[in-house]
Amino acid sequence: MVKDGYKFAAPPLALGILALLFQWVFVGSLLVVLGVFVAFFFRDPRRTPPSDPNTIVSPADGNVMEIVEEAFGSKPGRRISVFLSIFDVHVNRSPVAGRITAIEYRTGKFYAAMRGRASAENEQNAFHVITDRGEVVFKQIAGWIARRIVCWKSVGDSVVRGERVGMIRFGSRMDIWLPEGVEILVRPGQHVAAGSSPLARWK
Repeated sequence: MVKDGYKFAAPPLALGILALLFQWVFVGSLLVVLGVFVAFFFRDPRRTPPSDPNTIVSPADGNVMEIVEEAFGSKPGRRISVFLSIFDVHVNRSPVAGRITAIEYRTGKFYAAMRGRASAENEQNAFHVITDRGEVVFKQIAGWIARRIVCWKSVGDSVVRGERVGMIRFGSRMDIWLPEGVEILVRPGQHVAAGSSPLARWK
């Protein structure tokens, strides 16, 4: 479990156990269930990237919502969007190995994460990673329920493929922009796992 998860899961669990000791069964059971769910939400399973070093892995657990042609500045490329439900693992991982050249946090709206405008208008945190094959950009995007983006990295840090970089609390979205010259390996509706599911491959 993510370290921060303990401070969120412990209070309802402790209060629930205390309520059960006083035979407040309904309230106690409700608090225990809430504490168990919070602990489940903050889980952090181990992940192993594919052996092929040319593979770009998913930065998040969830369902692929869309794959669209989208330029980044003057650079043509494609954007893949992944929607995370409250039942998905919310630890985010780097899709590629490289060096973080910029981290751009931007305040914004809190539209439902599955809406298209969330990609451009919601509160978000963008990682720019330079690799030996080109630049990759991926964004943590807050949703209607998710109101807290957590970043564990700094500009200048080196990351390996599948390394933990942060998390988004309670339902969200993650976008990854890939330059031309990559082969997309997923399709809309497909479920992916952060750090282990191949999204694309450098040609």
